[in-house]
Amino acid sequence: MTMPPPSAAGNLRGAVDLSSLVNRANAPAGTAAPGAPAPGAEGAPAGTLPSLVLEGTDANFTGFIELSNTVPVIVDLKADWAEASKELTGLLVKLVTEYAGRLVLVGVEAQENPQLAQAFQAQSVPTVAALVGGRPLSLFQGTYPEEELRAVLEQVLQLAAQNGVTGTVSVAGADASAADAGEPVEEPLPPHHAEAYEAIEKGDYALAIAEYQTAIAQNPRDTLAVAGLAQVQLLARLQDKSLDEIRAAAAASPDDLEAQLLVADLDLSGGHIDDAFGRLLDLFPKQDPDGKNTVRTRLLELFEVVGTDDPRVAGARRRLAGLLY
Repeated sequence: MTMPPPSAAGNLRGAVDLSSLVNRANAPAGTAAPGAPAPGAEGAPAGTLPSLVLEGTDANFTGFIELSNTVPVIVDLKADWAEASKELTGLLVKLVTEYAGRLVLVGVEAQENPQLAQAFQAQSVPTVAALVGGRPLSLFQGTYPEEELRAVLEQVLQLAAQNGVTGTVSVAGADASAADAGEPVEEPLPPHHAEAYEAIEKGDYALAIAEYQTAIAQNPRDTLAVAGLAQVQLLARLQDKSLDEIRAAAAASPDDLEAQLLVADLDLSGGHIDDAFGRLLDLFPKQDPDGKNTVRTRLLELFEVVGTDDPRVAGARRRLAGLLY
């Protein structure tokens, strides 16, 4: 098994940063994402989690990316119906628990979370990967004996140490004990933001969209709501659609605007940001005025998804401006 160093691995931001809807904007520097412990000193407890074994989804994965800046995160892309996958999950749970907070295990139901499956290139289950310092490491597909699996985890820890990721986490006890320990209390979200975030966790994207739209109507300068709306609209457009279905439709109908818009959504959700922007910018000059407005609107939404300070957004904006004027 060969694992690239984290510095050589691609960043997953565009692929799985679709739920960065709580603290993405207006958050003080150093604020941890929901579910992720605050960074701690080297070798010191970094914070608490409800468990060392957690469940990840397309909607909540950003917190685990943040967490991987403190402690390596092992990602188990699995399927409960597959016996080999269930056996491997059992071994991973056992071993990660033995490491007592030096590792965290995140299980992902691959079929239910297509964006994560694509981001980690899970062609089959089980597929095991890791996150170290916010960057993905491909580990292996299929099953491993316990001793070989332990050796893989040791290699992940060695790579993490080389990249300064040496924190630990602990499992939270009663709420009172956490308060006694002086755990920081997060500020409550604005009501509509909180409702939207809860809806996303449940996969109710229509409700999340409505909550963000209400927040924007109340405060048009609410940049967090604007970004959240764009991201959840992308999730909604891709919901219940397979990767093969989207790509086949686009290939079969190169002049079908909706099909091309959807495959651009898919590209961006999988981290292929330049491909998504390039597809839409190439499409723009071929459209009638209504079609151009549709493409422009979609581009502006995707700029919000990626983050308006991203240099790839700046480049795409310049090209769009040239096409418009």
